[in-house]
Amino acid sequence: MARKDDWVVTIKDELQRMDTIRTVEKQHWDKRSIYRVPASVVTDLNMKAYKPQFVSFGPYHHGEDHLKPMEEHKHRALLHFLKRSYRPLESYLNALAKVAQSLKDSYESLNLDWERDTDRFLQMMILDGCFMLEVLRNNTQTTDQKNTQTVNDYVANDPIFSNHGKLHIVPYIKRDMLMLENQLPMLLLTTLLDEETKQDEEFLKKYILQFFPCNIRNSSDLRMDKCLHLLDAHRKILLWKDSRNLTGRQRKSWCRWNILSCLMGHEASAGNEIIRSAMEINEAGISFKESESRSLQDISFEGGKLRLPPITVEDTTESMFLNLIVFERFHVGAGNEVTSYLFFMDSIIDSAKDVSLLHDKGIIKNALGSDKAVAELFNTISKDATLDPDSSLKRVHERVDKYCKQRCNKWRANAKHTYFRNPWAIISVIAAFVLFTLTILQTIYTMLSYYDSHGQ
Repeated sequence: MARKDDWVVTIKDELQRMDTIRTVEKQHWDKRSIYRVPASVVTDLNMKAYKPQFVSFGPYHHGEDHLKPMEEHKHRALLHFLKRSYRPLESYLNALAKVAQSLKDSYESLNLDWERDTDRFLQMMILDGCFMLEVLRNNTQTTDQKNTQTVNDYVANDPIFSNHGKLHIVPYIKRDMLMLENQLPMLLLTTLLDEETKQDEEFLKKYILQFFPCNIRNSSDLRMDKCLHLLDAHRKILLWKDSRNLTGRQRKSWCRWNILSCLMGHEASAGNEIIRSAMEINEAGISFKESESRSLQDISFEGGKLRLPPITVEDTTESMFLNLIVFERFHVGAGNEVTSYLFFMDSIIDSAKDVSLLHDKGIIKNALGSDKAVAELFNTISKDATLDPDSSLKRVHERVDKYCKQRCNKWRANAKHTYFRNPWAIISVIAAFVLFTLTILQTIYTMLSYYDSHGQ
């Protein structure tokens, strides 16, 4: 243990160098983008959501026994990549050597062995990077610019790059590609493609947008060079909404009523409003409609209609969202939009009945089979999520809550649910109304006849 006097001297020296230390720290933290998920976040129930089960990308899980079988497939992918590019391996090593330190700095905690042995680190980067690019390429409809032949030059019975592999193996690889601890810096992919084709961004954008299907019509503003890694790119795709495709009224509604983030941190908002379940909201007279896009930000409330983006819930959904949550939690400046969306969905989904209602409205596409399983997924996925209490759009949540509390809306909704649920109920109401009207008319006619007879 350091002596008291030595410790005091050290602290005084650090205080004098505070400005320099802060600058160095900021630059160091700015470069980080790939993090280890703390043990406090990982539980026995969600451990597989954060740990790759099939293939490792990057240093964090490199060499783990259960992932070693994929190394031979990486080697084969590298050979195909090099042969197709007509460039020597040395050209790629030289290109990556120029950005080696930036690649290392992308990782929050890098083992000293990787820090010291740059050659070994770059070998791993090339193997993993080329394999990831080959997986992306093999699952997109594109051609090689140089010889216009399809990029799938693998044999028909290749375990990974055949049609069989696309169906049975690639879904597991895709899941592992969206784990925070299993990311490769986007700088690696763009450098490899730049050395190969000199058109890194457009090619990479095409690969990623086709690999992760979406409804983006105009992706010209979606910049791959602004993405940190594949998980970050996928997050931006999930949140992407091209406002240029909206009408003036729709754009105004989007800007004014977007409720991502505003519905978050509701317990901290004025009045402590509580977001009601989907069934309660529906019973209060608010109807659910599909949003015009699949963007997780495209949530709005106007004219008694709550619009939500359609989402398909499948086996990989939980893992993907959990990794997006931890990325937003640990990367300063990433934003809180995905966490906010999941917190909102958790709030309106209490039971299988809520899932069933949202399914009927086309909002939830249930590929899990069980409505209860979907409800449990949303109820657990945003547990302990940290939300921004200073949302600038929380007034929309307040309007939803205010709408639900208005008695006239409740009465109108109750009448609709009770008397106008199906055609037979409507016919019954009309028949009752007609019968009631005829009864009143008959009573009036009888009374008039009585007075007429006595008046004579």
